[in-house]
Amino acid sequence: MKRIAVLTSGGDAPGMNAAIRAVVRTAISEGIEVLGVMRGFEGLIQGQFIPMTASSVSGIVNHGGTILKSARSVDFKTEDGQRKAVENLRQYEAEGLITIGGSGTSHGAHNLAADWHFPVVNCPSTIDNDVAGTDNTIGFYTAVSTALDAIDRIRDTATAYDRVFVVEVMGRDAGHLALYTGLAGGAEYILIPEIPYKLDDICENLLKGKKRGKMSNIIVVAEGAGDAAEIAKAINEKIKFESRYLVIGHLQRGGPPEAFDRILASRLGSAAVKLLLSGESDKMVGIEKNEITVHPIAYSWENKKNVDLSLFELAKILSS
Repeated sequence: MKRIAVLTSGGDAPGMNAAIRAVVRTAISEGIEVLGVMRGFEGLIQGQFIPMTASSVSGIVNHGGTILKSARSVDFKTEDGQRKAVENLRQYEAEGLITIGGSGTSHGAHNLAADWHFPVVNCPSTIDNDVAGTDNTIGFYTAVSTALDAIDRIRDTATAYDRVFVVEVMGRDAGHLALYTGLAGGAEYILIPEIPYKLDDICENLLKGKKRGKMSNIIVVAEGAGDAAEIAKAINEKIKFESRYLVIGHLQRGGPPEAFDRILASRLGSAAVKLLLSGESDKMVGIEKNEITVHPIAYSWENKKNVDLSLFELAKILSS
């Protein structure tokens, strides 16, 4: 290979820029030219390519977001859109592609490799950490820390006013982000999609806690497990316990990546380049037990990544 392309797609995650930097500089060290694709798969269709050099990625390792930007692409889901994307890659003489993103990105990467026989390797990057085949995804731990900072501040207010605060975090249909945030933040209750719960039981336990003098509580809920506003309202109505809610939302996506995410992104980006240059395609690089691993891209959605139930049990013990 003489030239490859790199893009970021889907929801941005802290550490994407570190991954881009690793891709560009690793490729250059191997004598390979790099093209950056602006705005993800939509940029592939529109032919938005820019040449990248070592200086192009200077000073970005500590920045959140993505210098290549991201976009949702409806057109790329069509055969015509994918054909145009491949035509543009070949027109610009790219011989391989590295994608950086989560579930939607991996599906798009797989389509290019499997249906159009274009060499692609994906780096898993999502704050949801819901990708099978890797212990951690780029951006997850920074998102946990961002949510944790909010919870630490909310606890001050909850204690001052003897309130229940229901804090909703992202995660789509997975509870990894809520679980880690709740455990680290000392939440009294953690509600995740993987574990059924009854609001009546939570209300009963809140009343029991009140009788023994516990007046403030933090409830962390994953967005796929319930609506924070509705839960807070129900608690107010059921037991007359003053409740408020907070939806952290897109704050979790932004900000400088933590050291762990910078290192993870650097390792995965570099490994992706070497894997692509070795002739592999339709693969995802990941990290398991602190070792770089490789799986077919489809492995990431054909297998479910379960939450660590031992952490959930630990959180219950520590919050009692």
